[in-house]
Amino acid sequence: MNSLDLDRVAEKFSQATDFTVGVEEEFSILNPETLELVPRFEELRTAAESDRLLYEHITGELICSEIEIISGVGADLHDALARQRERRRRLFGLAAANGAALGATGTHPWADYREQPIIDTDHYRRVEEGLKYVAWRNNTFSMHVHLGIRDIDRAVRVCDRLRPVLPLLLAISANSPFLDGRDSGLHSARTQSFTKSFPRCGVPDSFGGWAAYREYIEFLLRTRSIVEFTQVWWSVRPHFSFGTVEMRICDAQATAQESDALAGLAVACIAQAARDVDEDVPFTDLAPRLIEENMWRAIRFGLDGRLIDLERGEEYPAREAIERLTAWTSPVRAELGIEPVFPERNGAQRQRLMIEAGATREEVFAASVKETRQTYAQEVAV
Repeated sequence: MNSLDLDRVAEKFSQATDFTVGVEEEFSILNPETLELVPRFEELRTAAESDRLLYEHITGELICSEIEIISGVGADLHDALARQRERRRRLFGLAAANGAALGATGTHPWADYREQPIIDTDHYRRVEEGLKYVAWRNNTFSMHVHLGIRDIDRAVRVCDRLRPVLPLLLAISANSPFLDGRDSGLHSARTQSFTKSFPRCGVPDSFGGWAAYREYIEFLLRTRSIVEFTQVWWSVRPHFSFGTVEMRICDAQATAQESDALAGLAVACIAQAARDVDEDVPFTDLAPRLIEENMWRAIRFGLDGRLIDLERGEEYPAREAIERLTAWTSPVRAELGIEPVFPERNGAQRQRLMIEAGATREEVFAASVKETRQTYAQEVAV
């Protein structure tokens, strides 16, 4: 990447269509009998060659025991989810036909990261070479949502406004209490393992516009800190290749219904932030240290804890995060026809109830894998 490439970023975003949607979901590849991670991505990808629709929409991630399914560009949320449901159904059918199971928790409960081979691509070879232990340690699974945002300056300002939203979405999505064979005591061990280890990750700085953001990227390039923009791993970022704002904070979701609801809420948050930018709605640009307080609470306690109203300096039950985000996004949700419905308890809460009742980690994970199979594998496009 060079200055000419960054010039093209502005051009890419000038051609973007507002509120197109893309959904990306990461699944662990499992032995169906033992539920151990198995490095079978290349095998499954080869097996998918006879199904062009599926083959063109699966991709690898960092480790060989992980597979990602992508919706492609949907005209809106409903189009993107319809595409994604069909791709999921085909992916789960492919896995079953080839003697594999798929999991959808933010971490694998007991896998040893030292035994997971890195996928063989140029990008991930660079990641491994640059990060070493930090890359090896990152055996995590998440869900990303892209929303088309016209104009790169506007996209950066949308990201600025989404910074205090990140902990709320994390608390809602928390689905990873286990790590390294132990109950971590956290609701999102994935976030602690990934976001707190990778450089240029987590809650981004506030930039105010493209000029300052571009200056930062040029600094990273000039100092040989990065060689491609995707090495800026923040939890919300403008995606230079797609002309989107990408939300990256959420754990993988155990059920298809939760994934759809979370995608809808993320789309609504990004779109409402864009509307607020357009209408110059007053906005308090909060210090990173304040947002990090809520990030920690979301990691540790998820929806079972309490978050902080950072403008008022008062606590509130974390469960209210859903109500607060749906209230804020009410105008754009009415415009786009988005009505996310979440279960009484999220993935981490359901797992914690089993843990408290005396279930083993194997029993807890098996229950999650079962609900994943039952909800993702049996859907049809609507």
